[in-house]
Amino acid sequence: MKAFKSAEEPELEGGIQYHIRASPKDAKKYVLLPGDPKRAEKISEEWDERKFVARHREYVIYVGKYKGVELMVCSTGIGGPAAAIAVEELSRIGADTFIRVGSTGSILPEARVGDLIISIGAVRLEGTSKQYVVPEYPALASYEVVMALIEAAESLGFRYHVGITASTDSFYVGQGRRGYGGYWQSWMDNLIRDLQSARVINFEMEAAAIFTLANLFGKRAGAVCAVFADRIRDEFGVKGEMEAIRVANEAVRILAEWDAIKKRNNKMYFYPSLLREVIS
Repeated sequence: MKAFKSAEEPELEGGIQYHIRASPKDAKKYVLLPGDPKRAEKISEEWDERKFVARHREYVIYVGKYKGVELMVCSTGIGGPAAAIAVEELSRIGADTFIRVGSTGSILPEARVGDLIISIGAVRLEGTSKQYVVPEYPALASYEVVMALIEAAESLGFRYHVGITASTDSFYVGQGRRGYGGYWQSWMDNLIRDLQSARVINFEMEAAAIFTLANLFGKRAGAVCAVFADRIRDEFGVKGEMEAIRVANEAVRILAEWDAIKKRNNKMYFYPSLLREVIS
């Protein structure tokens, strides 16, 4: 096996990253981040062109084009630590914009199984982001990515909600489900109730780490998740996955269009009146 650069920078020749096994020559600006490796394949199957890049551990990577826009997909596995590694290594090879494409559990009554949830920020109930910065630092999605996801969901006619997400390190007790053998502690009694009173709409496991790291690194990030678990009605169904995938792919096209408009107008930030030039 080829030698790695160093313990401080464990990468192979050509900048190939230790975990994701991708290099700067593979990098695209826009990256979709599903947790499930099989979802990475489903995402890329919706593109006009795709090329397999790497498969290592939980990380499966394809690059390609969607409606003329170059992009890539990289699965992250489950949880903040693995998602953070993906954001770290993708950033090191040149990625700029990250969109999580996942599944989630809703805790407010308006979000039903099969609906989509677009996150504007995340409650940092996980531990990974706390390795990077103090807990008071907010885990915020990029407003441009949020707007692009909303625009995509509207244009495709899918049912969606926009709100604050809670990211946890535990699918079970951390999200108010009893552990093996009925394991429970008293602090869990009010977990869901307290989040509901704070208008938190859903649970998932990666957004907080992705949002926090993206902001720390000067990148953009967002998330669109399909509701698989309706905790209010105690219903579960694997529904809405393809809708989330199509919204994320379309959001990349929209972001690329807006980024081009910003560049032509020498603007750092997108704002609605920039679209007037397209209309006129």
